[in-house]
Amino acid sequence: MIRTVKVRNFVMVAAMTIVSVGLSGCDYWPPALQTQIEQLRTELQTVTAEKAQLQNQYASYAKIKEDLQAQVDDLSRANRDKSTMIASLQSNLTSAQERLARSGKGPAPKAAALKASTKAASTKVPQSTQTKQKAQAKKKPAAKSARAH
Repeated sequence: MIRTVKVRNFVMVAAMTIVSVGLSGCDYWPPALQTQIEQLRTELQTVTAEKAQLQNQYASYAKIKEDLQAQVDDLSRANRDKSTMIASLQSNLTSAQERLARSGKGPAPKAAALKASTKAASTKVPQSTQTKQKAQAKKKPAAKSARAH
């Protein structure tokens, strides 16, 4: 019976030793393993920094994309407005030409003279002046049609 008490005590001490070693953990790390751990930590820090940089670039590009999309939308809207204006001016010009043709005055001599003078002026006049002349030419038929109404 004394022997069983000694065996029980021995087993209990062994179990406590194993549990205490298991709970305390092993503080010994081989040098090669420590080196690998440090390399992995360094790589992790590098990758984390690169990730942050890429996220900043992505955010910047997303903002640029939004700005450009807004510009495209504005230009598309302006293009639609200008197309509508051009169509309106063309219809006004057509109706003015029809009224001129109905009134008995032949539009052909004036149109031919206008085309000839425009071609002659376009060869001698700078581009900005041509644009002004075209704008004035467009305003004149619109003014006539406004007076006719």
